Amino acid sequence: MALSATKKTSVIKDYQRSETDSGSPEIQIALLTERINQLTTHLKANKKDHSSRRGLLMMVSKRNRLLKYLSGTNHDAYLKLIKRLELRK
Repeated sequence: MALSATKKTSVIKDYQRSETDSGSPEIQIALLTERINQLTTHLKANKKDHSSRRGLLMMVSKRNRLLKYLSGTNHDAYLKLIKRLELRK
């Protein structure tokens, strides 16, 4: 259930800081958010898929850690990102 290559490159292009940026916290958070949204729809249809649910919880906690890091290092970028991704923080 990984992201398709075209979807991943479009997310990277949307959230990169510079032309050569491919791993900034903003990109990592955006990619995790896309995967979380995909997995959430999968789990609505497959309620007994507990191994995927565990993966979802691990992704959510990793995104939370990255958001905490971004909030501490660059608070303005953090605020822009949560508004753009429509997260409830």
